[in-house]
Amino acid sequence: MRGLIYTFDELGEEVQSKAGGKGGTLSRLFQSGYPVPEGFVIMPSAFEGDQLRPNAWHEIEDQLSVIRKKNGKTAFAVRSSAIAEDSAYASFAGEFETVLDVHSNEAIRAAIMQVHVSRKSERVQAYSKAKGIDGLQEIAIVVQKLVRADISGILFTADPVTGNHAIMTGNYIFGFGEELVSGEAEPYTFRFQSPKGDYDGPAELKPYAKKLYKLARKLVKDLGCPQDIEWAIANGRLYLLQSRPITTLLGYDPQKGEWNSSLTGDFAWVSSEVFPETLTPASWSIWKNFQNMGNLFGAEPVGNICGHFYMNMSLAGAMIWMVGQSQEYWQDYVKLATGFEISNIVVPRVPATRFQLFRSILPMMVTLLPKQIKLMRVHEQVLAENPAWCKEMRKKIQQVQDKEELSALWPEVLWPKYWDLLQLQDKSNEDYFYPYIAARKKLIELIGLEGAENLLSNLVGETGELASVGQLIGLQKLYEGEISRDQYEEIAGHRPNSENEVSVPRLYETPGWIDKRLEEYARNPIDYLQLQENKRKTYFRVWGEFSNRFPKESGKIKAKLDKTIAAMEKREKIRTELTRSVGVFRAWFLRAGELTGLAKDIFYLQNEEVQWLLKGATKWVDVVTPRKEAHQRHLELPILPMMISGRFDPYTWAKDPNRFSDYYDAHVPREKAPETDLITGHPGSAGQVEGLVRIIHSPADSDQLKNGEILVAASTNVGWTPLFPRAAAVVTDVGAPLSHAAIVARELGIPAVVGTGNCTAALSTGDRVRVDGSHGTVELLEKASLN
Repeated sequence: MRGLIYTFDELGEEVQSKAGGKGGTLSRLFQSGYPVPEGFVIMPSAFEGDQLRPNAWHEIEDQLSVIRKKNGKTAFAVRSSAIAEDSAYASFAGEFETVLDVHSNEAIRAAIMQVHVSRKSERVQAYSKAKGIDGLQEIAIVVQKLVRADISGILFTADPVTGNHAIMTGNYIFGFGEELVSGEAEPYTFRFQSPKGDYDGPAELKPYAKKLYKLARKLVKDLGCPQDIEWAIANGRLYLLQSRPITTLLGYDPQKGEWNSSLTGDFAWVSSEVFPETLTPASWSIWKNFQNMGNLFGAEPVGNICGHFYMNMSLAGAMIWMVGQSQEYWQDYVKLATGFEISNIVVPRVPATRFQLFRSILPMMVTLLPKQIKLMRVHEQVLAENPAWCKEMRKKIQQVQDKEELSALWPEVLWPKYWDLLQLQDKSNEDYFYPYIAARKKLIELIGLEGAENLLSNLVGETGELASVGQLIGLQKLYEGEISRDQYEEIAGHRPNSENEVSVPRLYETPGWIDKRLEEYARNPIDYLQLQENKRKTYFRVWGEFSNRFPKESGKIKAKLDKTIAAMEKREKIRTELTRSVGVFRAWFLRAGELTGLAKDIFYLQNEEVQWLLKGATKWVDVVTPRKEAHQRHLELPILPMMISGRFDPYTWAKDPNRFSDYYDAHVPREKAPETDLITGHPGSAGQVEGLVRIIHSPADSDQLKNGEILVAASTNVGWTPLFPRAAAVVTDVGAPLSHAAIVARELGIPAVVGTGNCTAALSTGDRVRVDGSHGTVELLEKASLN
């Protein structure tokens, strides 16, 4: 068709974006076998100004003849398909002209011109301006066989107000649907209740309800998000006229760079202490695949709220429920993984039956699980080879001169290697929690909750070395001359303060970083190996006392705890190599910035956008400035709640002086709790100590922490490890008994209380407190002087 006219079955992926929202989507759905009436798309290039090119009109006449030959006497519908129309960010519903029931070629040509000129209308310009879309809209036009509808309707596959995915709501009228879309007719209302599609509405639609519900579910699955569907019934047959994302369930605006996954549906989200950073788009594009489940029924496994990484607890809960685990197990799992009491918050269910969940996740299990098992068998070799591979790849990237060659490196070389590490991380996370939960449950039965948490707060490995503590022990060995500077750089050089943020330089890029650490160690030399040995002796003593009391049960419990420790050590090693790979991605982004002239602004693009940019798609340059501004707004926000349920507006929340920083629940109003001098969290590392509070918001502020102070932070990751030896105790807002803060504190014998929810808000630098890591409490003894 020489690029001017494409039938629905001819329009390929390479040109779908130029066919506009409606034309591109209808062609994709037609090719996938959906009941879309046949038609064709007139591309923007078919017009010259406000005139239709003569050769384009000849092609249109040919297509009209083909459709008439197959269908006999046929009427047509002529609709707009602007580039930004029917997208997730702008629907343009009713803004452009639509002409229905046209027959002759002359009438069709007049309708085409009427729709084309409507792009200049005042209402289109006003809507475009409101959506931040500049300039005159490029417009394609859809010409389609008219469905002479007996019933016409719309259907939202999720509640557009609350985001509830369990309810589908719709309206319909008898006859053509234009009056329904324009609001000129009084419609009939109906709804479906997921996951089984129970119908509630007038009897006239009931014979078609089952087919309509199945069609809607399939569209959500195939298109990856909740849909606003236009449909019709003619002569007893269901037709799909259009499907577009529900704009009120927008989780990301690519033009403005605003992220808010809480708007995508009615789900519960929990932050992770593994990701304390406010991520740039580049970093998010690396970590958004952290979980491998994919989109299930419109629910993504991970989300982004103003640059902060969140996990979808509604979806995770559905997976736990699918395999038959109890509510008690689910609560224990969440508490150990996040430190959060799930009973404090509404966790909306993903609207799916066990069978539907199993059927959706089965393809992933069939492909990924064998791969994970295979990789785990050779994980030691994979991890051992990674440091040399990363170093060599960074050199290779720096030498690339061709843009397309650099673009190809991501999908062909970098991502496959990284994906293997992600599979290992995912599998090690599973191996980590299950034996610990079983052991903890048995301990509670034998010695009660307090006794169990006290014992587990002493838990350390009998042998081996955690990778997160390795940089401390490595520094001691370097200082004592047992290893070289190159060896220490391999141990710690890839782990800066904000290790997940790809825009942050790695330590090996910073001249003199090793000398600075040696100088700090010389001022306060610590025998980390002896600290570890002392902690192990304490654990052996505590465990020995338990074994003497329960000789029959102790062996099985110890075996489960040993599995947990082995998995913990394995997980830490995998995590350090996963983090090392981030340095390779950083090198790729930096090189792309050099070749495109964007320099470090390249970090405001996602990896797929950079690949397109390297191939010549210059439009991505225009989004850099608004995304930089959005990222700065994200950085200026207070620490977001650890748990979020329902739709959440972070900017409104931030202005509220009575806001809660531990959790936010849109479903249940919450009253301010009475002030108390006792803060409770989870036992992280046993021991009791008194001292002065020092609130640290970033490890970059590490010089503020004085020896013997209580380190209080929102959360910590490996980048915080060098601060721990100076602290008398560690207290965090976010964290769990198996979180980084707890693990490292136990290894070093430092008392720790994690997952308090509000310690950074309730305490101030200079307060005197008593930290009890065995019982998970922080008692305020004296407020800091205001003088």
